[in-house]
Amino acid sequence: RAGAPAGPAAGPGAGPGPPPGAAQGPALPAQAAAAQAQDFDPVQRFRLLLPQLKESLQTLMKVAAQNLVQNSNIDNGQKSADGVLQRFDKSLEEFYALCDQLELCLRLAHECLSQSFDSAKHAPALVPAAPKGEGGPGAETLPYTQYLPLIKAQIAGAKDIHNALLEGTNKITGKLPPPGGP
Repeated sequence: RAGAPAGPAAGPGAGPGPPPGAAQGPALPAQAAAAQAQDFDPVQRFRLLLPQLKESLQTLMKVAAQNLVQNSNIDNGQKSADGVLQRFDKSLEEFYALCDQLELCLRLAHECLSQSFDSAKHAPALVPAAPKGEGGPGAETLPYTQYLPLIKAQIAGAKDIHNALLEGTNKITGKLPPPGGP
C-alpha cells in the first residue's frame, strides 16, 4: 500500500530545509545580528514556526487524503497503483519535527519567564557600586543598610537548600547525620 505510517517522531532539529532565520545570500552585519537575535528569542521563533506548522498540517492532510483515495481505489479494483504519491511518513515526520521545535520554544520561553520572576523576587534592587551621582540613569538601587536583610535571607535560603540536599544524600546512601544536627 502507498504511504506507510511513520515510526517514532523525529527529533527537534530534523526540520526540513534551512532554519527560518537563515539568510539565503550574503547578509549585511546588521541583518546577521538581527537574524541571530531572532534565533535566541523563543517567542519570535515560535511566531515564525507557527505558519510553517499550519502549512505542514495542510500538506499532511492532503497527502493522507490522496493516499486514502488511491488505496480505496486499489482495494475496489478500480485503479492500478501507477500514480506517484507523496509519502505519508515523510509528511508526518516533518509535522512532528515542527511540533517538537515549537514545544522547545515554549519550554524555553517558560523557563526564561520563570527565571525572570525568581530574579525579581530574590534580588529586587542592586547595591550601588559607584558613589552617588555616578550611577547610570534610572538605576534602581538600595542603600547597603537596606540590602543587608536581603543578603541574610538569601544566605538562609542557600543554607536550607544545602541542608535539604545533604539530608537527601544521607537518606539515599543510608548514612546517619553527624551528631550536633545538620
